[in-house]
Amino acid sequence: MQRRIFTADHEAFRETVRAFLAKEMTPHYARWEEDGVVSRDAWLAAGRQGLLGLAVPEEYGGGGEPDFRYSAVLTEEFTRAGVSGLAIGLHNDIIGPYLTSLATDEQKRRWLPGFCTGETVTAIAMTEPGAGSDLQGIRTAAEDRGDHWVLNGSKTFISNGILADLVIVVAKTTPEGGAKGLSLFVVERGAEGFERGRNLDKIGQKAQDTAELFFRDVRVPKENLLGELHGAFGHLMTNLAQERMNIAVAGIAAAEHLLEITTAYVKEREAFGRPLAKLQHIRFEIAEMATECAVTRTFLDRCIEDHARGGLDAVHASMAKWWATELQKRVADRCLQLHGGYGYMTEYRVAKAFTDGRIQTIYGGTTEIMKEIIGRSLLS
Repeated sequence: MQRRIFTADHEAFRETVRAFLAKEMTPHYARWEEDGVVSRDAWLAAGRQGLLGLAVPEEYGGGGEPDFRYSAVLTEEFTRAGVSGLAIGLHNDIIGPYLTSLATDEQKRRWLPGFCTGETVTAIAMTEPGAGSDLQGIRTAAEDRGDHWVLNGSKTFISNGILADLVIVVAKTTPEGGAKGLSLFVVERGAEGFERGRNLDKIGQKAQDTAELFFRDVRVPKENLLGELHGAFGHLMTNLAQERMNIAVAGIAAAEHLLEITTAYVKEREAFGRPLAKLQHIRFEIAEMATECAVTRTFLDRCIEDHARGGLDAVHASMAKWWATELQKRVADRCLQLHGGYGYMTEYRVAKAFTDGRIQTIYGGTTEIMKEIIGRSLLS
């Protein structure tokens, strides 16, 4: 079905993104996967191309374009290219809104120009060893010392954790913490007591640096409080819909691309003297996946439109996230199966997509959390 949500300007932007990927990302990606981290030059290149800070006001060096459809194009093309190492969606669509909506004018002048050029790589540190999706379990704490805060605690599974120059840290500012006792603090590279642990060895997304972070008596200036004191829970809830939409967009884009390459493969690959595509079981598998992708795409495009107009609620974002990522996982598994033994070989795209995409149903809120949000909205 022909998509109707994009204009000629969006499609022109898509061609720009594809040219950037072909020139700046794909030729170097194998080396970055071996290194476990992308080059900082890649971030600078993305900044020069105008791919960072799409929604940041022009006065701070951004694109001044809040239309989420541009972010959707960016996510789709990065997903199709299989270059998850440059966590551009995290930077633009998850961390960007915190800085543009919560930062003071002084903070914006300090942080946003580098955010847009790629000189300042960002991360957000919520997850802790004993607290995943449960914000009530956060133990990292900030103590008010009058003219500054002292931050103590640890975080794990932090994307961009090795490269990050600016980390938004969720910490307790009351003994109880929880919904009314969490705040956001910005910790900058070089702060005394701020240390990075291991670059974690994951089963997929090898070029995306994911780290442990440690805060030992880190002195945080009062002017690095982001948003309202004790207001982090509300701030986090406000921005989760866009985070989940970004993940959902990647989910359906990955499923569609896997279907494309697998359809081409079964037309060429022969078994029992004829192409796999001549076997009824194979045709049924392709038919089922194509139908599931088409139905999901229709719903996702509606969600993208709604979000671009500011009308997407948390419930529908949760529906989009769990459904699209579970579809991605299911399609990746079935497409690998249709490739047979070759699907298990890392030089085949389907193998990499299988491992890279497995995290999609976990981060940004697990499938189980998404269902809980939806269920509560219907039954409370």
